[in-house]
Amino acid sequence: MPELPEVETVRRGLAAALEGRRLQRVAIHRADLRKPFPRDFVQRLTGRRILNVYRRAKYLLLDLDTGETLIMHMGMSGRFTVYGHNSGMAAGAGKHDHVVFDTEDDTRVVFTDHRRFGLMTVTPTAEVKNHPLFFGMGPEPLDRTFTPAVLSAALKGKRTPIKAALLDQRVVAGLGNIYVCEALFRAAISPRRLASSVAGARAERLVPAIKSVLKDALAAGGSSLRDYAHADGELGYFQHHFAVYDREAKPCPRCGTPVRRIVQSARSSFFCPKCQR
Repeated sequence: MPELPEVETVRRGLAAALEGRRLQRVAIHRADLRKPFPRDFVQRLTGRRILNVYRRAKYLLLDLDTGETLIMHMGMSGRFTVYGHNSGMAAGAGKHDHVVFDTEDDTRVVFTDHRRFGLMTVTPTAEVKNHPLFFGMGPEPLDRTFTPAVLSAALKGKRTPIKAALLDQRVVAGLGNIYVCEALFRAAISPRRLASSVAGARAERLVPAIKSVLKDALAAGGSSLRDYAHADGELGYFQHHFAVYDREAKPCPRCGTPVRRIVQSARSSFFCPKCQR
């Protein structure tokens, strides 16, 4: 599943293609993705101008001039592709091209989703913060409000491993398996350590590590694993800079100890058993 850097990279591509533009035509080629499309989905979007394209955690949000917001999630394998003026009307006619957006300047944005785990819904803009998808969600990790003190407070008393705690969107929004593994390595913290024991001095190391790995991944355009690509079709390349993720038995870049893989909550955790305590 695309994580925060991948979603943010896609957001930037969609913002360049859609922000300030009117949707001349919207087409859906099936009745549902992970869930059914909202009632009158096409009619509520057609002819509307997109005022703002932003991200919350792993969701993409498009504010419309009607006072409604289109909320989108790419799921496991979804991707957006932007086609220019000369792309031809065949773009978006593929078997798994489920949603097509055409703007007034003939730009076409196509949402493709082989597994159909994506999501699109529409809600009043004023109610986005309290929408069930976002209510109770933790802070954005790249915001100034996400500090060691805030993380320490969220981890206080938690008896789960720190790896699981960081994947909890109520603790911090948008983190996924890849970047949690990489951030814990940078902070020299074992994924098996109890979350409550990270509060304090270890949180002082962990928060900058989270921010730095996300910024590095954004600079690289995210990580292209399996289905992910930018909105312009380009691939990210942060996967070439992984320190521990998906590097089982390969040498730790710090000490040379073989990277270990364990399973936590049905997900693989990669770490250096010597450097991370």
